[in-house]
Amino acid sequence: MNNLQNKVVFLTGGSSGYGKATAKALTEAGAKVVIAARNEKNLAAAKEEIGCDGMLAMDVTSFSDWEKAKKYMLDNYGGIDILINNAGGGVSIKDTVDQEVSDIDRTITLNLNSAIYGSKVFGDIMKSNRRGTIINFSSVCAKEAWAGWTVYAASKWGVLGFSKGLYVEMRPYNVRVSCVIPAAASTGFQRNAGIGDVDNLLQPEDIASTVLYICSLPDHAVVEEVTVWGIDQEVNPL
Repeated sequence: MNNLQNKVVFLTGGSSGYGKATAKALTEAGAKVVIAARNEKNLAAAKEEIGCDGMLAMDVTSFSDWEKAKKYMLDNYGGIDILINNAGGGVSIKDTVDQEVSDIDRTITLNLNSAIYGSKVFGDIMKSNRRGTIINFSSVCAKEAWAGWTVYAASKWGVLGFSKGLYVEMRPYNVRVSCVIPAAASTGFQRNAGIGDVDNLLQPEDIASTVLYICSLPDHAVVEEVTVWGIDQEVNPL
């Protein structure tokens, strides 16, 4: 496997959950990791705990913030090797007919648009350099169906489809695109979505190990997509 020493990583949603655990794993592997999130206080606390290289407070739903992130990475690191589009959220877990239009728009923008924005901005650098790795986070909601999760699922289906198409575009330039598809885990996601907390066997560190594996593969090897379940989660697909 490739050595991640001094590889430059930009990771969104880095102040908690999958993002924080992944930033820690990559930092321990020797990468120069910059974490991004909206809450600067939480971001600073995560950076201190992880010991990663840098941080940037930003709103991933704002394209202008992505342009600022690109400038930050070019000015401070000269570019980027790995982009991890992890930021996302449930926003509102309700039946479709009960959704507020503002929540529908927020869900799509937060989960799908943000990954597209980041891939556009940093994919341009990778295409020019003819190297790089982009990892987008989807969800098992893109594979299975649960009532109340329709809008969130639509956004994550979009991430999966976008990732497949992006890989086709970027492969000729030696840029790898992977999609990580996690199941329910103990990350605080359910609490943030307003549906209570759930104690799952699957942990953020399990997903971090998956991302670390993808990033560590030789440049000629690509994981198109990978689904990670906790063995305690029962699946009753439609």
